[in-house]
Amino acid sequence: MNKQELIKKLEERRTMTRNFQGYVVWWKDVKEIFEQLGEPQPVKVPQFVADFIAEQKKLGHTLSYSIDASMSDIVAEWYWDNSELFALAWLNGYEVEKEKRYFVKIKGNIKENMLVYGEFLKRYFFTKGFSLDDVIYSHTRKQLEDANFGWVFDCEGIDIEEVENE
Repeated sequence: MNKQELIKKLEERRTMTRNFQGYVVWWKDVKEIFEQLGEPQPVKVPQFVADFIAEQKKLGHTLSYSIDASMSDIVAEWYWDNSELFALAWLNGYEVEKEKRYFVKIKGNIKENMLVYGEFLKRYFFTKGFSLDDVIYSHTRKQLEDANFGWVFDCEGIDIEEVENE
């Protein structure tokens, strides 16, 4: 329900009384109508946008200041395509979008063909599919790009499979 719908509902329920000069709307009617108003819902934004908004608010910056200043290239690029969503996230709150995750495999008949990240070793390497416990098998695009594996998305010799329900 928007502002105009609220005003219309209140107009419909106004009552004339002899004690007052104007109209009266009974509190129970007002309360019932207000309960129909929807709360603004948080919007979904990427993690880097959520980080930017949180940092700007922590610094005490306003929405307009944050739009004008200090946006990284990636945040600015996202903002120009999603300015209304950015403003809603700033004003009404946000949830972080779950990033897509991918399995990365070398095509062909190769035993150790799956790219994994070893949590203990703190590095990427290829291994047999799902054979180790202390490794991460699926990766976000950002993780791969940060580790200089962004090229896998453009390589014909690599099979990229989007992970479902992880």
